[in-house]
Amino acid sequence: MINFIKYRNLFFWVSGVLVVAGIVATALFGFRLGIDFTSGSLWQLKIPNTDANTVNNYFTSTLRVETSNVSYDSQSQIYAVTSKEISDQSRQQYLGELKQRFGDGVQDVDFWNVSPSVSQELRQNAVMAIVFVLVGISLYVAFAFRKVSRPVSSWKYGIITLLTLAHDVIIPAGLYAVLGKYLGIAADTNFMVALLVVMGFSVHDTIVVFDRIRENLIIYRGKETLSEIVNRSINETIRRSISTSFTLVLVLLALYFLGPLGLKFFVLTILVGTIVGAYSSIFIASPLLTVWQKFSERKRT
Repeated sequence: MINFIKYRNLFFWVSGVLVVAGIVATALFGFRLGIDFTSGSLWQLKIPNTDANTVNNYFTSTLRVETSNVSYDSQSQIYAVTSKEISDQSRQQYLGELKQRFGDGVQDVDFWNVSPSVSQELRQNAVMAIVFVLVGISLYVAFAFRKVSRPVSSWKYGIITLLTLAHDVIIPAGLYAVLGKYLGIAADTNFMVALLVVMGFSVHDTIVVFDRIRENLIIYRGKETLSEIVNRSINETIRRSISTSFTLVLVLLALYFLGPLGLKFFVLTILVGTIVGAYSSIFIASPLLTVWQKFSERKRT
C-alpha cells in the first residue's frame, strides 16, 4: 500500500505552483474575449492558395475592416475572420471584392453577428453558471455526507470540494490566458462550456474517493487513524480514477490532433482540466481532509 499522505506536502507544493501561475497569468494577460462576449462578426471563408497574413492585410488595408483575429485551417483552407459587426449588405460587397482579388474559388462558408446586448447577456450567464456550479456542487456534497460527521464534519467535504474545483478551473484558465496573449486564442462560450465539463468530471472523481472514505470510516473507526483510513481509501480507488481519466484522455488526444480546428482549443481545455482534475481528486482533496482535521484537533487542544 502506497503512503500518499506521507508525501502530501509535495503534492500541495506542485498544485500551489500551478495555481499561482494560473492566477498570475490571468491577472497579467486577462482573456482575449471572442465575439460571444464582446459583440461583432465571425465570417468563415474558403480562400484557396493564400495565407492568413495576406488575407488579414487585405481586410485591414483594402477593405478597411478592422479584424481582431484571422485563423486558418490548412486542411479545409477555411479562414475564420473575427471583426467588428458587419452588415449583410457590406458582407456581400466584401465578398465580391474578395473574389476579384483571390479568384472565383472564394466561398462564403458561414457568417454570424452577435449584438452588444446578446454578448452582455452571455457574459453574465457564463459567470452565473460557473458560480452556480461551484456553490451548488459544494452544497450537494456537504448534504450527501451529512450522516458521516465524525471525525470530519460534512461541511468540510463541501468546502474541500469547492477548493479542488477552483483548483481545476484556475489552471486551464491560466493556460488559456497565455494562449490568448501569444497565439491570439479567444475565450468564447466554448471555453466556458469546457470549464463546466472539467468541473463535472473532476467532482465525479472526488466524490468517488470521498465515498470510499465514508465507507471506511464506518468500518475502521477506532481501529485506524483518519490518515490511515484516507490513505487506504485512496489506494482502493486510485486504479479506477486513473483508468477512467486515461480513457477520456485518449479520446481527447485523438480529437485534438485529428479533430476540426474550431474545436482544437476547446478540447485542449478539457484535456488539461481532466488531467488536473484527476490529480486533485487523488492527491489534493483527500489529503486536505487529514490536514484540516489535524488543525482542528490542535485548535481544540
